[in-house]
Amino acid sequence: MRASLPFLLALQVVAASSLALAQAPDVSVPKTVEAGAAFSIQCAGNGKATLFIVGPGQVLKQDVQLGESAAFPAGSLYNAGWYTAIVTSTSGTQSASFDVLPQSKPSDVSFLARPSRLPVGIHNAITGAVYVFDSYRNLISAPEEVQFDLSNPAGAVEKKSVTTHDGAAWTEMDSTAQQGSDKFAVHAGSVSSERIVAQVPGDPCGLKMSAKPDGQRIQLTTEPVRDCNGNAVPDGTIVTFTENFRGTQSTVDVPLKRGIAEVQMPAHPGATISVASGVVMGNQIGWQ
Repeated sequence: MRASLPFLLALQVVAASSLALAQAPDVSVPKTVEAGAAFSIQCAGNGKATLFIVGPGQVLKQDVQLGESAAFPAGSLYNAGWYTAIVTSTSGTQSASFDVLPQSKPSDVSFLARPSRLPVGIHNAITGAVYVFDSYRNLISAPEEVQFDLSNPAGAVEKKSVTTHDGAAWTEMDSTAQQGSDKFAVHAGSVSSERIVAQVPGDPCGLKMSAKPDGQRIQLTTEPVRDCNGNAVPDGTIVTFTENFRGTQSTVDVPLKRGIAEVQMPAHPGATISVASGVVMGNQIGWQ
């Protein structure tokens, strides 16, 4: 069987390509290049050629003289990743690969803090996460020590140092004992970022009331309502007064106003009166 003309032409192209590849110029590349740094590539051989560098989001093209170094100025390659240098000339094509690594010095951080508002005095209630970037917004994968600081309005500071893993680090912090706007900051080298975490009073603690007669009724008044850390519970918080008398129960819900709750209830001799806010019980009074 005679071979077709297209088949013979294909064989000739394959043979020519193999010969050209065998005679292709060598290309020597650095093992690694820091993002944004100047670098050079050595192209062995004689004559003129074209050098292509292909990588994540970047393609460079430069005419080169074989046997000389092809120099690239600072800022030429800035996206970290795997790159391939391809030299093509009349004698063939050759390629070599190298890594572009992130810069070692942090230039920016992305800092997430949650939640933005929470009660005081809760263990490991605040979470901070940080991602560390170089000046070209490459995630710095090498370990980097970062410091988290949580400071309250009184100036007390809680600090934690964490080493990044693959460019990220996170921590948990206790909410402080004092209500107000706390500053939650992270520091990586000379770079820092800050978030505000609002801390509000916790549940009422040590709820107490007093009683005094007022004609045919009883005047009930709480002491200023505070949480277990001494922070004033905000106005509007509901306080429940309950009177039990001969198997009947009367309940009145009263919002705090100027830090206290007060109400009048019937003066039944032998009645038992209690006070509560949410699940927190206060003292109990037996009226005679």
